[in-house]
Amino acid sequence: MQAHGKQPNIARIWRGRVRRERADEYEAYNYEAGIKPLMKKAIGVQTLREDHAGESEFVTISYWESLSDMAAFTGADPTDVHHLERDAEFLIELPKAVQILNVRSSHGHTGFA
Repeated sequence: MQAHGKQPNIARIWRGRVRRERADEYEAYNYEAGIKPLMKKAIGVQTLREDHAGESEFVTISYWESLSDMAAFTGADPTDVHHLERDAEFLIELPKAVQILNVRSSHGHTGFA
């Protein structure tokens, strides 16, 4: 997962919930509109999904070398949520925040050195 020879120091975590019956459709849309562009700039990207009876939760984790690298992609404030064009159509509620964490260590097969 380590791209461009950079070391991941920052993880940016986004979470969103979708009605279960639209989860597959949102997953495909999110990949095309959100993940593909992100993969060109971040060191690595993980997408996770948890299905429940009535809704599915999506989590996207992108890895960055620095906040300035992240800001170059997301805009002036990397903590701001940048919604995709159709997020309001799919998401149960629009997320108001992302979580930014420092990567302290990786263990096992994570793809990072």
